[in-house]
Amino acid sequence: MRVAFDSFPDSLVGQLALLSAQQTQLQNQVATGKRITQLEDDPAAMRRVLDWQAQNCRLAQYRQNISSLQERATSSYNAIAGLKKLSDRAGEIATLADGTRSPQELSAYASEVNQLIQQGVQLMNSQDQGDYLFGGTQTAQAPFVTTSDAAGDVTAVAYEGNDAVPSAEVASGFTLSVQAPGANTTGNGPAGVITDSRSGADFFNHLIALRNHLQAGDTEAIAASDRGALAKDEDNITTQMAANGLVQSQLNDADAVASTQASAINQMVSQESDVDMAQTLTRLATTQTAYQAALQSGASLLNRNLSLMDYIH
Repeated sequence: MRVAFDSFPDSLVGQLALLSAQQTQLQNQVATGKRITQLEDDPAAMRRVLDWQAQNCRLAQYRQNISSLQERATSSYNAIAGLKKLSDRAGEIATLADGTRSPQELSAYASEVNQLIQQGVQLMNSQDQGDYLFGGTQTAQAPFVTTSDAAGDVTAVAYEGNDAVPSAEVASGFTLSVQAPGANTTGNGPAGVITDSRSGADFFNHLIALRNHLQAGDTEAIAASDRGALAKDEDNITTQMAANGLVQSQLNDADAVASTQASAINQMVSQESDVDMAQTLTRLATTQTAYQAALQSGASLLNRNLSLMDYIH
């Protein structure tokens, strides 16, 4: 049986097309450093890479949440630490204001306590990225509003936030909140920084009472009630600082875990999708040589215009 010479060009063209496609694929791998750039390159491997990349996106979001929470936790801590200094000074004044102090000294202490109230309100109205820190989930408005008399003395401080707190996911199924409400009188949920019914804390009202007793020269009331009330406030503020420190530690741990997981995933993606450059360059050189050889032999045979049987013989 004789084979038509027309079948040889078809076979040559097919072989050249295959070698050309292999060259293009290998050249792309050398240029990008990637073994897989399209689904058809390796469907199973591409599926694994896509799953890992999706997981990495989730980890990146967790780390972004953690970074935001860390910044907010630091801002909250600084405000509460500032409040602790005011509490310490108020306790000192309550201790100093005994029966040995003159009316002038007590009046001076009263003026100072009034300033402590104003400074405390300013601290509790602190913001981070435009959000108020101590209004619970009502972050768009100042949580504490003061009322003052004609003499400039603060007569009341109203809380206009709520007792809920915003949170964010820092790991799969694990959320954290770094904020505390300014007040919570429900007996449940997160403790309030200024007012909390469970601890007996009511810092601003206790400061107002101290100020009033100082103005009235009532040192007995200061000793009998104000000192004990301010001690509860101090304990509550100290607890808030400790809780903030704990959540910052949790954030650091969560970030370390997410970072480790991301590094491991990146390594798996690299192992799955990156090319072995030395091996790929060798394959590319071999394919290019085969392509050139096919061109040369094909051209030679076509120029000789031989039949396939003549070529075999």
